[in-house]
Amino acid sequence: MFWKLLLIGYFVSATSLMAQDLPAGTALPVMLNSAIDASKVIPGAPIKARLMQDVILPSRERIRAGARVLGSIVEVNPPGAISGSRVAFKFDRLAFDKRILHFSSHLRALASMNEVFQAQLPTNAVDDYGTSMADWNTVQVGGGEVVYRRNGTVMSASDVVGNASISGAVRAPLQPARLGGCHGGTNPQALWVFSTTACGIYGYDDITIDHWGRTDPVGAIDLVSKGKLRLQAGSGLLLITN
Repeated sequence: MFWKLLLIGYFVSATSLMAQDLPAGTALPVMLNSAIDASKVIPGAPIKARLMQDVILPSRERIRAGARVLGSIVEVNPPGAISGSRVAFKFDRLAFDKRILHFSSHLRALASMNEVFQAQLPTNAVDDYGTSMADWNTVQVGGGEVVYRRNGTVMSASDVVGNASISGAVRAPLQPARLGGCHGGTNPQALWVFSTTACGIYGYDDITIDHWGRTDPVGAIDLVSKGKLRLQAGSGLLLITN
């Protein structure tokens, strides 16, 4: 009887923990492992990304950077001479510490590989790079906020909007953005290379968001292009759990 009660208690605790691990509004900054090309992918094909910064949950549990974020292609319209192209996809599983958590998420911001690369380069003059990367100042994607690693601050003009680590990990509350209908919040989130106001697409001039995944069909992110839609490997996405 003791062992039965112990096992029941374990499974109840585990179920409760999994239900609370990814509360709604949790930001997941990820990088695509491989390209998503409308001329090559098919519905049901798996897609993979990597969590780029530790995510600290309200329970204080930490999901480490490097965790695998998994999803699949939902629907595809290959490039056509007149119609352009379209890809709908979703990310809904997080694999870490021998666990797989299921969640629903929508897109807040998407950045090209080049935008991600530029956001990690120092804006200091070459002679002012300092003795290590800890001395670098960098500019976030979308909104132009500046990360001062040595000071541990993220600045928007003269206002402190978040904190930064020596390695450049950024944590800050998200701010609302009217243009894309992105919501704000009060809890600090892991933002990686994204600004607190980042909302929409950066570095892909030929791609637009037809469906963010916030409403039905919840979790489905639908991108369209007048030409050949292709997301490069190394692109960054800021996903928000529903």
